[in-house]
Amino acid sequence: MRRCRISVNLLCAGKLKIRRMLSMAFLLPMLLSALAAAWNPFSVCAQAAPPEVGSKAAILMEASTGNVIYEKNADERRSPASITKIMTLILIFDALEQGEITMEEMVTTSAHAKSMGGSQVYLEEGEQQTVETLIKCIVMASGNDASVTMAERIGGTEEAFVGMMNKRAEGLGMTQTHFTDCCGLTESPKHLTTARDIAVMSRELIGKYPQIMDYSTIWMDTIIHRTSKGESEFGLSNTNKLLKMQTDFTVTGLKTGSTSLAGCCLSATGRKDGIDMIAVVLAAENYKIRFSEAKSLLDYGYSVCSRYEDTSPPKLENLKVDGGKKETAALKYEGSFSLIRTDGKAFGKVEKKLELPDSLKAPVKAGDKAGILAYYQGKEKLGEVQILAAEDVKKASYRDYLLRLWRQFFGIAQCE
Repeated sequence: MRRCRISVNLLCAGKLKIRRMLSMAFLLPMLLSALAAAWNPFSVCAQAAPPEVGSKAAILMEASTGNVIYEKNADERRSPASITKIMTLILIFDALEQGEITMEEMVTTSAHAKSMGGSQVYLEEGEQQTVETLIKCIVMASGNDASVTMAERIGGTEEAFVGMMNKRAEGLGMTQTHFTDCCGLTESPKHLTTARDIAVMSRELIGKYPQIMDYSTIWMDTIIHRTSKGESEFGLSNTNKLLKMQTDFTVTGLKTGSTSLAGCCLSATGRKDGIDMIAVVLAAENYKIRFSEAKSLLDYGYSVCSRYEDTSPPKLENLKVDGGKKETAALKYEGSFSLIRTDGKAFGKVEKKLELPDSLKAPVKAGDKAGILAYYQGKEKLGEVQILAAEDVKKASYRDYLLRLWRQFFGIAQCE
């Protein structure tokens, strides 16, 4: 009887052991998978699915890298309406940078500029406004009259200015773009661009001239008309209603457009955690849809982007100089390091490696490359920052060597 009990107990114990083994066999793959995900330096962030976009064409781009996160018919050529003015603004800021015009310069409105229909700020022939005021009129109120006024000031004629626009577009690689006017009011079938090209020129504007955001973020303002009829105040209201919508990012611009031919269009820009995004929506059914779809695209962009910035790089010690009048040279970083991922993966641990030679050879000039600070995640190199000489070190002469020996012999410190 006792033997039976022992056998039964052993049998039960055996079954329990088998159950545990089966349970472990089932759980082991899950455990290994969890460990692998935890170890993976590029673990995927929780993110939403791409939004549904009903507009005819759209694109979402991260501005610093130019990486495209989402696109729909992005290379389909379409009429851009007043989004055309982004290129007009690029040329205005080009002229400012080159000193051809100043913000304070008074510009006179021509009869041709006054005759523009559509969106306008009702400039009179002969009326003068400053360049800065006209920029506000273009950015905020999408003034066609203001656009032509500036086009004529820079190009001489609107036609010549349009030629400059096309040349600038070509320089940016906007191969699917051709402009026939400076404001987008035209119904010419040849005035065409794409969502991708609009993102490219939007990136150029906010990247090269970030001061545009000083104007594209103004909600309301006023200008003063001074004509032969006297003075009158005119209110400007920003056509980009995204500025007043509740968002988890900061709306920074940029330009709306709407005609019967183009439909409702928008190039929207936003900023969050140091990341700038560009969302372009073309041929939306109505103005509400263009704003809601642009917002959805920007929200999606921020859900899949992450940014790494090195705020505490290693301290740089002086580096030995062979044959120099000074024995060492101070070093500096060429700049700071930051990186943006647009693939939905978060930055894990980033390893930094200083890569410097044992010494530099005289003569050394400030700005000479000395080495790099490299950034790695696992075996993947993320990027690097150049390390430069921070000072000049002349080549030592025979007299310098004698003085150095003299000081070493008598224990005299060298003053540098």
